[in-house]
Amino acid sequence: MVHVITLMTPTSSPFKSLTFGRQPACRTFFWFSLLSVLLFTSQAWAAKNSFRIDIGTDSPNQVGAAIKMALVLTALSIVPALILTTTCFVRVIVVLSLLKSALGTQTTPPQQVLIGLAIFITSAVMWPVGSRVYSDGLEPYLDGEVNGMAAVEAGAKPLRHFMLRQTREQDLMLFYDISNSPRPTNAAGVEMHLLIPSFVISELRTAFEMGFMLFIPFLLLDMVVAAITMSLGMVMLPPALISMPIKIMLFVLIDGWHLIVGSLVRSYS
Repeated sequence: MVHVITLMTPTSSPFKSLTFGRQPACRTFFWFSLLSVLLFTSQAWAAKNSFRIDIGTDSPNQVGAAIKMALVLTALSIVPALILTTTCFVRVIVVLSLLKSALGTQTTPPQQVLIGLAIFITSAVMWPVGSRVYSDGLEPYLDGEVNGMAAVEAGAKPLRHFMLRQTREQDLMLFYDISNSPRPTNAAGVEMHLLIPSFVISELRTAFEMGFMLFIPFLLLDMVVAAITMSLGMVMLPPALISMPIKIMLFVLIDGWHLIVGSLVRSYS
């Protein structure tokens, strides 16, 4: 007990009671940390001196080819986003998702099925536009008839024409006002980086309008079922438990999937 009381006095340090071998633990830890820092610094300095990017040659042609390859790989990473935002995929997937919500089936059909259906509907709608993009831009470029910039400009014309037909003028002018860009005098002068977001918000507006029209009959059916159950005194019975099978039955009887997909495709005609 005397020894413990002596260790806790203000004049002595509690670290003196800790030993690691023949040296105090704190001193051992200090020297070990200092040695680790020195070793890490020397290794980092050696790695800095030996690090370099070897492209095989110092020729300007080879450097240009490497830069082109890097640009191509970067462009490939944003291709999915461009496909989603420059085609009819946005409208199709939003309408199908709102239809599932209107039916009241939370997990049926699965979201993967709706995405797959939306992709193939998009392929059917965009096939003429894609054919023109290939024949006007990509095919001449692959044959060596035009350079890359000319191919991009020629291939963007059919896509720009398709997007302008589905874009509202006020949405397009919104982004021109945001960027303080001069107004275009014709369709060919519309910038793609301003047309794409305008097209997306126009598609979202149209999709929500179609979704609202889908919700009305299902909402009326829910209200009728809720009124009937309340009048019968079945307060503890959820109305959705009865209305959902009725909505599914009516949707199947009127061939709802055929009507919805047909309406989506004809909306782009």
